[in-house]
Amino acid sequence: MASRGVNKVIILGNLGNDPEIRSFPNGGAVANLTIATSESWRDKQTGEQREKTEWHRVAVFGKLAEIAGEYLRKGSQVYIEGALQTRKWQDQNGQDRYTTEVVVQGFNGVMQMIGARQGGQQQQQGGYNSNNQQPQQQQNQNAGWGQPQQPAAAPAQQQGGGYNNSNQQPQQAPQQQAPQQQSYAPQQQAPAAAPQAPQQGFNEPSADFDDDIPF
Repeated sequence: MASRGVNKVIILGNLGNDPEIRSFPNGGAVANLTIATSESWRDKQTGEQREKTEWHRVAVFGKLAEIAGEYLRKGSQVYIEGALQTRKWQDQNGQDRYTTEVVVQGFNGVMQMIGARQGGQQQQQGGYNSNNQQPQQQQNQNAGWGQPQQPAAAPAQQQGGGYNNSNQQPQQAPQQQAPQQQSYAPQQQAPAAAPQAPQQGFNEPSADFDDDIPF
């Protein structure tokens, strides 16, 4: 069957009433939905916020009709993909009436319950929060990991004597530096040794004493 155009309608809105379910003698079912979509804008002349609501009649057939009757209620948010169709019917007085509605059936029909999906997301978010509790579990694991360190800390305390000795190295270092300063001090006292030269000069009288010997 050749197609010379596209007949597709997308609606995202809220139900104005509970679905009306009708069953067929052959076992099929149809759900009649009334979906409201609204748009708002600001009036340029008055500056007031205005809103317009449009009502759409939707007929859902097959398995989707059963799902709609079971889960959808007044106020439910639903996403619809279907096609516009105009049907003819007669009222109680026998007069012909025409109704144009969105028909959802076959492979081209789509119905998604947005409210139910949000509920599922909330459940998934709840499960993610429990996963977010992993840091608390990690903290508990860290706490448990810290406990085994206590026995390791005990040997560290036993070895603490040796560790303190290593810590005393900076104290020993000044003590070692002190002898270096003491050994350096005599080097500074080297000029003091210079005045001992008179001891060497004391030999000069012996030279004079040699001069006193007659030959």
